[in-house]
Amino acid sequence: MDRVRLSPDLEISRIVYGMWRLADEGVDTAPETVRAKIDACLDQGITTLDQADIYGGYMAEEVLGRALKPEQKRRIEIVTKCDIVAPAGRHANTAVKHYNTSRAHIARSVDTSLRLMGIDRIDLLLVHRPDPFMDPEETGKILDELVAQGKIRSVGVSNFKLHDWTLLQSAMKTPLVTNQIEMSLDCIAPFTNGDLAYLQERRIRPMAWSPLGGGSLMTGSGPLTEAMDAMASEARVDRAAVAVAWLLAHPAGIVPVMGTNNLDRIASLSDALKVPMDREAWYQLYTHALGHEVP
Repeated sequence: MDRVRLSPDLEISRIVYGMWRLADEGVDTAPETVRAKIDACLDQGITTLDQADIYGGYMAEEVLGRALKPEQKRRIEIVTKCDIVAPAGRHANTAVKHYNTSRAHIARSVDTSLRLMGIDRIDLLLVHRPDPFMDPEETGKILDELVAQGKIRSVGVSNFKLHDWTLLQSAMKTPLVTNQIEMSLDCIAPFTNGDLAYLQERRIRPMAWSPLGGGSLMTGSGPLTEAMDAMASEARVDRAAVAVAWLLAHPAGIVPVMGTNNLDRIASLSDALKVPMDREAWYQLYTHALGHEVP
């Protein structure tokens, strides 16, 4: 699988394995089960794992840390996120869900993530959501310091608009290297509302969360899914591979973050690379997603 360079010293895999469901209720979190998922990714060249402190009610990072073997740690890159404080897990006593980009919270979150996952450095830390109460000078300074201290390799954001990005970047020496936003055939607004354009202008590779529309593209019916199924049949893959191939084909260099706990589906994540997707095929799906032909 191809590699993607986000910064001079950070490469990630072209497809990322998302672990937001790793510790969901009813999911087998035994270390051997988690290791099998990681090995299934590594067998395809998927080396990048996407986490967040809040995933699994603040338990997913610990589940990963208990499972990781030393030889796996040497082969992977870990992305994680911070700043969402919700009344669950270690924040169960918080009065209201909110965002916290204060110096103290970010520093504490990073130290906790490192400890729970049993790693020495986070490859990519993302500010999970824009914080309307953010002091950019305070936030930018601690992020720069964490890079200088070697606790994080690179910094990015998630769900930011252009104004959020430029505000934070204006207070940092360290360049922001990505924005992880929702994009899929079920969420096409970023392709025309400027969310993707400003990243392309800056030669920044975006990451796409929920590339299957939260599962809607797998369970839906209609002209879009019929077209996806026809392409899937031609390439001898499933519908999910077509949805991901559509993102991969875009010249912005979108990096899809794929989340599933099904081992067979994990083992087939790279099938998206088998789907041919030229401009007309891309627009065929885009047209169905719009619900009408382009103007």
